[in-house]
Amino acid sequence: MSQQQVEASADGPAAESSDPAEPAQRSPREIRLVMVGLVVAMLLAMLDNLIVGTAMPTIVGDLGGAEHLSWVVTAYTLATAASTPIWGKLGDMYGRKGTFVISIAIFLVGSALSGLSSTMGQLIAFRAIQGLGAGGLMVGVMSIMGALVAPRDRGKYQGMFAAVMALATIGGPLVGGFITDHLSWHWTFYINLPLGVLALAFIVVTLKLPTTRSTARIDYAGAVLLTVGITSLVLITTWGGQEYDWTSKQILGLGALAVATLLGFGYVEQRVEEPMLPLDLFKNRNFALVSVIGFIVGFAMFGAVTFLPLYQQTVQGASATNSGLLLMPMMFGMLVISLVVGQAVTKTGKYRIYPIIGTAVMAGGSLLLSTLSTDTSRFTSACYMVVLGAGMGFLMQITMLVAQNSVELKDMGVASSTATLFRTIGGSFGVALFGAIFNNQVTSTMKDRLGNAGGSQGANLSQMGPGALRKLPAAVQDAYHHAVSNGMHTVFLWGAVISLVAVAAAVFLHEVPLRGAGTQKPEPSLEAV
Repeated sequence: MSQQQVEASADGPAAESSDPAEPAQRSPREIRLVMVGLVVAMLLAMLDNLIVGTAMPTIVGDLGGAEHLSWVVTAYTLATAASTPIWGKLGDMYGRKGTFVISIAIFLVGSALSGLSSTMGQLIAFRAIQGLGAGGLMVGVMSIMGALVAPRDRGKYQGMFAAVMALATIGGPLVGGFITDHLSWHWTFYINLPLGVLALAFIVVTLKLPTTRSTARIDYAGAVLLTVGITSLVLITTWGGQEYDWTSKQILGLGALAVATLLGFGYVEQRVEEPMLPLDLFKNRNFALVSVIGFIVGFAMFGAVTFLPLYQQTVQGASATNSGLLLMPMMFGMLVISLVVGQAVTKTGKYRIYPIIGTAVMAGGSLLLSTLSTDTSRFTSACYMVVLGAGMGFLMQITMLVAQNSVELKDMGVASSTATLFRTIGGSFGVALFGAIFNNQVTSTMKDRLGNAGGSQGANLSQMGPGALRKLPAAVQDAYHHAVSNGMHTVFLWGAVISLVAVAAAVFLHEVPLRGAGTQKPEPSLEAV
């Protein structure tokens, strides 16, 4: 058992709760003010990579070091993924408000330093600092939300977060392009500063939470082992099939390191007083099942976000300038359904049906997208994207809601960080696996149509922009269009098959009454079921 105590809060008696398993009662005005800070912080977390990605060619032209280009993204991703569970646990042990404020501050320091970078090495190092802060942003938003609002009432606010996700996906590349063209690439980082200060101001002034102090020691061994394990997994998915062959000693070595450290982590967590990630949480059936569903949602979503724009630009001839707009149909479906489901959950207190519908619709959307061909119209592909987005809309916030409803309030940070981590790792594996499948299919199709020379050419063509592709001979263009279409078919067909695992997991979820709807206890563990 953890040794935590809740002291009298400096924030005032309004922060106290009559039941430690239940969020304290808040006035609608107080919640709305805090939501401003949370929404801005979430926007920071989601917008950064999308804005910076658009500016990367300009950054390389200015700083040089093109051979290290991928590390600008990888350093940020690694630091974010590795720090996510640590931020969640620190919030549970020492107070969510304080750790959230610190994570925002670290993110802003990393942003300012990144904007000041004069070499590629500096930029990579400062992006890692930025990523450390980013790991606490999403976790902080979700765990504070869980501490402020009872699960049943949380649906009222789901639409805000779905809207932020859609806004970031669509607006990120647009903002990045505008800043790069009219200001300088430095401002792709500096733009975080006023937004971050705004978030800090609202959180510091308006957020009232009990001050938590833990007398237990921090699980340093668990933190190190988990960090190494997560880092190894992310590097495998980042480097596999790109920097190194999947069967290379580097990838196999990372795989062995991941297995060893994660097994060691499991051993340590069963023996420490305050584990970094209490493995007993996975004895809770709903928590374990939504972790699986979250992994597959990340798998499907990031795979779609990665490959759909490629198909639209190369085969359908869409402009790459406003690439974020290409995903608008999917984001529209996600936003609308998330709003509807959130209101329905708040009204009825029931949620089990929505993961079942969502996983089935997500599988159906992936199956529809697997039918994309060289003559599929933009309208038809947009309709298929709406279906996939709708499936995700049923799931994006519900998986977090169920995870948080399955634990006591003292473990809200760990529940939030675990749900976020599974979705992140799922996305990394989705991009890596789908990328390997896609590239193999493209190479195979090019070889069938143009011979061995075409097969070797396929990998090079995937690195070219739509404008350069249109300058190639008509026969090569036609072969590549068919290769991309075949790649999309295989990728989304596998996506549909993998989504069926999420359907099966959703079917076994239990309808546990949401706290705020007559109960304040999490679901019993599997041992009691």
